Amino acid sequence: MTIRIKVTKLALSPALRTYTEEKLGGVEKLVRRWDAAGAVSMSVEIARTTRHHKKGQIYYAEANLKLPGAMLRAREEHWDMRVAVTKVRMKLKKEIEKYKQKTTGRA
Repeated sequence: MTIRIKVTKLALSPALRTYTEEKLGGVEKLVRRWDAAGAVSMSVEIARTTRHHKKGQIYYAEANLKLPGAMLRAREEHWDMRVAVTKVRMKLKKEIEKYKQKTTGRA
């Protein structure tokens, strides 16, 4: 599975890149059956929603997971980038479980 990371309105530090790859790379275990043909790819966008606000939900993370026959998407806003990435991972796992139930009839 390939993971592409896009950053908008902020600088991507090596620590944030590593954190994002570790957290969202764990999703690979759930999509292993479709990844055998190389048909799975993920694009992640981490961004700051505004430059002038200092408080509130100013960061968001969004992940698009392309599977055969489906595109799963998760988006989360938070005041901390790392928490937003973690919540996106949890939402994406739920979407994958729904997709598995829909396609195979079981989890």
